[in-house]
Amino acid sequence: ELKDDTSCVVVYDNPLDNVEDLAHIFFKLCLKEKVVPYVVTKKTVFKWQEGFWQILHDVFEKDYKDQYLAAGLLERTGGELQHLISDAATMQIIRWTDGGFGMACHNYDGDMLTDEVAQVHRSPGFITSNLTGKRDDGVLIKEFEASHGTVADLWHAHLRGQETSMNPLGMVVALLGAMEHAATLAPGPDAEKTVKFTQACKEAVYQAFRDGRGTRDMAGPSGLTTEQFVDTVAEDLHLRLATGKAPTPRPAVPEVVHPSRKFRRNFKVDELKMQAMFDRFDL
Repeated sequence: ELKDDTSCVVVYDNPLDNVEDLAHIFFKLCLKEKVVPYVVTKKTVFKWQEGFWQILHDVFEKDYKDQYLAAGLLERTGGELQHLISDAATMQIIRWTDGGFGMACHNYDGDMLTDEVAQVHRSPGFITSNLTGKRDDGVLIKEFEASHGTVADLWHAHLRGQETSMNPLGMVVALLGAMEHAATLAPGPDAEKTVKFTQACKEAVYQAFRDGRGTRDMAGPSGLTTEQFVDTVAEDLHLRLATGKAPTPRPAVPEVVHPSRKFRRNFKVDELKMQAMFDRFDL
């Protein structure tokens, strides 16, 4: 019964019929990449999320646990599949700076966590969503999305004649991922050409950022404009497609020199003891 003058009721429909497929995709990918799997929910509050966790757990126990144990990927989780409350997951993503983990969660938790990862790495341009389903005949359906929402704002700035510097990583990975999946659905000579192009294009984009030829969100004020970035990637891509080889690496970006800790107010902190304290509470 609602007695407030102004109220809102939100109803979620979360069918669990595809969670088993999600489990297989997730655990196979984590095993391939040799990372520790975690399942993220808010099931302590939203009891209906218990089914999501239980299905993933059952699939893991039946089909994957022995493989993960043999690979040594459950050492930091006590030999079991670890569940994380979504609040804890947001904190661990910031703390686990060395990577080495994968997380399976509901879509809205995934939106939050991917946003956080992108912001930790200084740019919403890192965000790409890959929605995976399955047809009745078992063939995977994939939808790729650059979900960071910055392109429209920059496009309008471009129309106003303003200079822009758009990080296209999320959009590029989404577009090339869709092209590669289309190639798997229709194998043949054209598909092979498509995959050759997508692989070369991805490497050209990645190499530009590695060399410091990135957009300003990553490279700072000296970074390239949108048009300059397109031009430098196009030059690299043309050479890769024509010769099958990567261009000569550009000069490395100068290493950032961090100021001495002695200039900090609390520079005498015993780092080993601090690390030992955090290790006690780390998952």
